[in-house]
Amino acid sequence: MPIQRRKFIAAVGGGALASIAGCSGTDGGGQSEGGSSAGVTGETLTLTTTTSTYDTGLLDAIHSDFEEMYGVTVDAVAQGTGAALESARNGDSDVVMVHARGLEDEFMQNGYGINRRDLMFNDFVIVGPENDPAGIQGMESATEALTTIAESEAAFVSRGDNSGTHTKELNLWEAAGTDPGGEWYQEIGGGMGEALNNANQQGAYTLSDRGTFISQRSEIDLTILVQGPIEGGPEILSNPYGVMAVNPGVHDNANYDLAMAYIGWITSPGAQDAISNYEMNGEQLFFPEAVSEDPNFQQYVPEGWSSDSSEE
Repeated sequence: MPIQRRKFIAAVGGGALASIAGCSGTDGGGQSEGGSSAGVTGETLTLTTTTSTYDTGLLDAIHSDFEEMYGVTVDAVAQGTGAALESARNGDSDVVMVHARGLEDEFMQNGYGINRRDLMFNDFVIVGPENDPAGIQGMESATEALTTIAESEAAFVSRGDNSGTHTKELNLWEAAGTDPGGEWYQEIGGGMGEALNNANQQGAYTLSDRGTFISQRSEIDLTILVQGPIEGGPEILSNPYGVMAVNPGVHDNANYDLAMAYIGWITSPGAQDAISNYEMNGEQLFFPEAVSEDPNFQQYVPEGWSSDSSEE
């Protein structure tokens, strides 16, 4: 591992780094000791990802299979989507797992990411105190709910960290035609868990991905007031995740072979089943999306992109 990569991983620290020890020489996936995995055995894959995949425990639950299959170690650095993409842009990552398609498209259009795949989804929910001071419970429109919160100047906690969740929140405010600001609107510049705890302490509202909320629900007094599409809410609250390799043509230190092995593994039926079966408190947190009889080919390129030659 290059020196600058080691420094980057060490600098993240403080619980943001999931360093999972790998094992070599297993028979998982047809790999055997000294077999076809020998080319990558002992190597380390650096994955930059969102706080939701880390905080929910999903990566801890599924990565051991990949590590045993290839005899490698996965260093998962949880930063939030914007920071995860920036780390990859700086050459400090081999593969990225995030959930903000607009930021992913920009990353690919600028040449930093390649071979993107749809991975999984859950949804966003608007949560708040049970007494619901703004009166948004059960609203079918997320933008109407946010407008109501703003008009009542009820406390709202924003992650304010350029994460996928923060990006979605800003998109919702824009769709609502509202520019949030004032003492009622608090940007904390932190992760999803921090935002939920902060909202809990203040009796405030916040936007959360369903998975992180479920994983922390027993520790906080917040409740879901506006549902996402998984429970019949508006489609605007959908939350798809993607995975892509860092372009070795831009960063020659990127471990492209191992990144592509990882993408192939995590989008395989077996890993997709593991994602589907991962639960917290008896509830499914993520829903697999990589395996389909009718694949969406737009997943491989920025949304709306088409080749000039495609019309000839």
